[in-house]
Amino acid sequence: MAGKLSQFLKETWSKELVLMVSFAIGTVALFLPPLSPYTKYATMIKQATPYNYPVPVQDDGNMPDIPIYP
Repeated sequence: MAGKLSQFLKETWSKELVLMVSFAIGTVALFLPPLSPYTKYATMIKQATPYNYPVPVQDDGNMPDIPIYP
């Protein structure tokens, strides 16, 4: 099995170099980002950022439980 795969890769490398290089770049693009240190820090920032931000309440004149500030 490994012999057939290596033979296939050798033939394809010699005949279709551009295609093989594009597949290699695509493979690196898929597997490299999870190994990057930026992924760790992006995940930490994402967890620290609140999903919902507090919104000030607008008084409509009929809200006795909310104190009125000058």
